[in-house]
Amino acid sequence: MKLTRGRIALLLGLAGLLLLAAVVVSPLLLMSMPSFLSNGGTTVDCEDQVQVEEASDSATSDIPPEYLELYKEYGKKIGVQWNVLAAVGKRETDHGRSNLPGVKSGTNHAGAAGPMQFLISTWGGKARISMSSKFNGYASDGDGDGIGDVYNPADAILGAAKMLKRNGAPENVRRALFVYNRAWWYVDQVEEIARKYAKSGEVKVPPQATDDCDDPLVEAAPSDVVAKILQYALAQRGKPYLWGGTGPDAFDCSGVIYAAYREAGLSIPRTTFGQWPFGVRIKEGDEQPGDLVFFNSGPGTSPDNPGHVGLVVSKGKMLEARCRLCGPIKVTSYMARQDRVGFTRPLQNPDVQEQLKKLQNPAL
Repeated sequence: MKLTRGRIALLLGLAGLLLLAAVVVSPLLLMSMPSFLSNGGTTVDCEDQVQVEEASDSATSDIPPEYLELYKEYGKKIGVQWNVLAAVGKRETDHGRSNLPGVKSGTNHAGAAGPMQFLISTWGGKARISMSSKFNGYASDGDGDGIGDVYNPADAILGAAKMLKRNGAPENVRRALFVYNRAWWYVDQVEEIARKYAKSGEVKVPPQATDDCDDPLVEAAPSDVVAKILQYALAQRGKPYLWGGTGPDAFDCSGVIYAAYREAGLSIPRTTFGQWPFGVRIKEGDEQPGDLVFFNSGPGTSPDNPGHVGLVVSKGKMLEARCRLCGPIKVTSYMARQDRVGFTRPLQNPDVQEQLKKLQNPAL
C-alpha cells in the first residue's frame, strides 16, 4: 500500500488514540501521572508543615551535628525553614568553622560578629547582653545561661531565626534574606545552599501562604457567620500593614478583624485595646475559627493590656497584620509565639448576640 500524506496522518492519529487509550486503562501509567491532573488543579496538602523537610545527604555530611540540631530546633520553635537558617550559617561562616575576623571574637570590617554574622548594633549594641536588661535587637538566649552571646551558636542561631521570621519567613524567604544581607546575589546563593540541604531539593513554604487552602478553612467554619468572617479576612492576605488601617487597601492588626466582622454584619471595637475586654475569654485549646488571639507585643502593652491581635482561622493558625516591616498580611502559626496572652470569642459578647438575632430575624 502506498503511503500518501493523508494515510500517514491517519496512521499517526490512530497511534495517538491508541496511546491515549493505554494511558486511560493502565493503572501503572495512572499512578505515574502528575498530581496536577486531579480535580482540575494542583493537589495541596493543607496540613503539610514546612518543618517536616528532611535533611539531605549533603546537609548531614556538611553541617556539624550540633549545628544541625540547633538549626532544626530553633527553626521549628520560631517557625522558619531550618534549611534556610542553615544556609545562612553556611554562607556566613561555614557553620562557625571560618577563622576570619569576627567569627569567634571581635568584628569584621563591617562590624559583624559571631557564627551568624550579626551587626553588633542589630544584635543589641554589644556582643554579650544580659537578657534581664532592656535592649533593642535580636540578642537571644538559646542555651539558657541568661546571656545573649553573639559568639554562642545557640544564641546566634536563635537570634537569626527571629530576624528571618520578623522579616517575612517562612512565607517570603527572599524578602527575609534580603533584609539579612541587602544584596540579591546573596539571596540567590543562600537559596541555592538551602535547596541542597533539603532532601526534596526545594525551599518549601507553608501551603497557607497561598489561597490554595482557603476553601477548606472556610468550609470548616463552625457557622455561616464565621465563614463570612474568614472569607473576607483571608481575601486580604498579601495586602500591606498600615497603622490605623481598616482597608480596603491596607490594614493594621485589629483593623482587618474589625473589617471582617463588619463584612459579616457585626460591629466590634476597632482597636486591639478595645477588642481584648470585649469578647468572652476562651481557655487555650478550646479556641475555634473566628476567635481572637492576643499578644503582649508593642510599646506600652502588658499581659493585661495586649497590643497585638490575630484572627484564629484554624487550630494553631491565625491571620495577622503584624507590622510594617514584618511583610504583608498572612496566615501564620500562633503556637510558636511566646508572648501569647489569651483568646476571646467576640461572638459571645451580649451586644453581638443581639446583632446576630437581628441578622437572623430582621423584623426584630
